[in-house]
Amino acid sequence: MPPISLLIIGAGNRGAGYATAAQIAPERVRIVGVADPREHYRQAIAQSYDVPARNVFADWREAASRPRFADAVVIATPDALHTEPAIAFARLGYAMLLEKPMAPSAEECQRIVEAVEASGIIFAVGHVLRYTPYTRQIKALLTAGAIGDVISLQHLEPVGYWHFAHSFVRGNWRNEALSSPVLLAKSCHDLDWIRHVMGVPCQALSSFGSLRHFRRENQPAGAAERCLDCAVEPDCPYSARKIYLGRVAKGQVGWPVDVLTPDVTATGVEAALRTGPYGRCVYTCDNDVLDNQVVQMQFQGGRTASFSLAAFTEAGQRRTSIFGAAGELHCDGRTIRIFDFHTDAWREIDVASLTAGQPGSHAGGDYGLMDAFLTAVATGDPSAILSGPQESLETHRMVFAAEQARREGRVVQLPQAHSNERSALD
Repeated sequence: MPPISLLIIGAGNRGAGYATAAQIAPERVRIVGVADPREHYRQAIAQSYDVPARNVFADWREAASRPRFADAVVIATPDALHTEPAIAFARLGYAMLLEKPMAPSAEECQRIVEAVEASGIIFAVGHVLRYTPYTRQIKALLTAGAIGDVISLQHLEPVGYWHFAHSFVRGNWRNEALSSPVLLAKSCHDLDWIRHVMGVPCQALSSFGSLRHFRRENQPAGAAERCLDCAVEPDCPYSARKIYLGRVAKGQVGWPVDVLTPDVTATGVEAALRTGPYGRCVYTCDNDVLDNQVVQMQFQGGRTASFSLAAFTEAGQRRTSIFGAAGELHCDGRTIRIFDFHTDAWREIDVASLTAGQPGSHAGGDYGLMDAFLTAVATGDPSAILSGPQESLETHRMVFAAEQARREGRVVQLPQAHSNERSALD
């Protein structure tokens, strides 16, 4: 079977990440095109994968103006710029891997799904957390009845103080008008994961949150507008000098440092901090997304779930507790612990043993998703993909409903959805 040909639209962190995941099995896939308005990033993909010059584009519209020349497309443009290319490439008949979130509004998500279903293409959304060995193990335990009938779930996303400052105060996802609410940009992963683990639709949501800390009135006395000019910078945990130049000094020049500038030397990074957005004081940026949020969910069958997004943590793995009629299960990215009510005994599963040898980022999730997507494209069978267009739309609607509930101070009911996967809990 000839390798699948792949076009990358958006050559930033996620586009490059999916390209890397695809190339773990180079005999299965060949990257034949790339589009990105930034020369450095598109040329990095082009040179790394020997993309023909005729298929290197500054604008995705140039690629879409031609008849289909690849089997599949990865769309990893900025969040607010997904809809137009997704619809265009769906109409051209490309199989599609669309980075999450699908789009910044429910209406745009609906338009994408309608275009995908009208074209009949293979379609996957970048919900990589579904595809980790860790998640597969949790699903298997619940399906096997390890804790009996699931009653409730608690899930925490500890974003990490410096990660939040990087992405959601100084960075690309800091402002809803420029991107989307933080619940959509960061945690549509998590609501989708909760829905996947529960295995049945969500019926109602409420939510609370605020921008509590990263505000001008919390700027320390004597602080400057930029960290490199600031007298109190050495005492600030959010110091750009510490976060970025500190990593350069340790030789850690991948993400997040390479987001600032292609020149990841100390000189290049310092120049970026003096003039670019990542050198700004976290208390005087144009950010407006929440730095803390909780969501409460009612699922079909009377089950409940709660989710917390916390900026003010050490960056780490998500933490989940699931409570059932015959036991409880706790997982923190390192260990899965199960307590059995019948035996009054704990047992543990080492997550490292599940992810050993799993390549790529997101604990093997990038590779797991790409593997499923390429399998679906090669066979024409979408069953390898763990969420179809309608379920992806459903979990995005959960996010939009949670934001509506938060803004309006009420419980929002969701239209009755139909599960397209066999329940892990029934």
